[in-house]
Amino acid sequence: MDAIDLYEKWKTDLIRFARSIARHEQEANDLIQSALEKALKEEGLYLLPDYKQRAWFFRVMKNQLIDERRKEKRITEWEEELDFPVNTSTNHMEMVELLSHLSPEQSDIIFKKYWLGLSSKEIGEQLGVPSSTIRYKLQLGIKRLRTIIEEEF
Repeated sequence: MDAIDLYEKWKTDLIRFARSIARHEQEANDLIQSALEKALKEEGLYLLPDYKQRAWFFRVMKNQLIDERRKEKRITEWEEELDFPVNTSTNHMEMVELLSHLSPEQSDIIFKKYWLGLSSKEIGEQLGVPSSTIRYKLQLGIKRLRTIIEEEF
């Protein structure tokens, strides 16, 4: 017996459970796929009684969902911490002047984030780098801008 046989055996139950805990069908499919990948690595799973196999799949999918939600929350909180308040009294020329103190890359990232409203993931896709790198560069750019603003005032 292999993971494919187990999937066929529990297919209806796995789909029903995954859909009951997921936000949408694609997320449910991802949970099932992740559980099957783990089942391939779990040698003793095939030796367990049926009810324990089924419980194992449910537990793996539930834990995967919890991990994903925690990850989403951390990323969202981290991005909110980076928010750089744009002073509405600052005119366009002053902002261009401030951004000119940054590297072209940092200036571009900050412009895309705060003026175009793109997420770090979207910016990362445009530039071909991970979103975590974008967040790091945003953080550095914002620190630099804060230093410049403090020196001027």
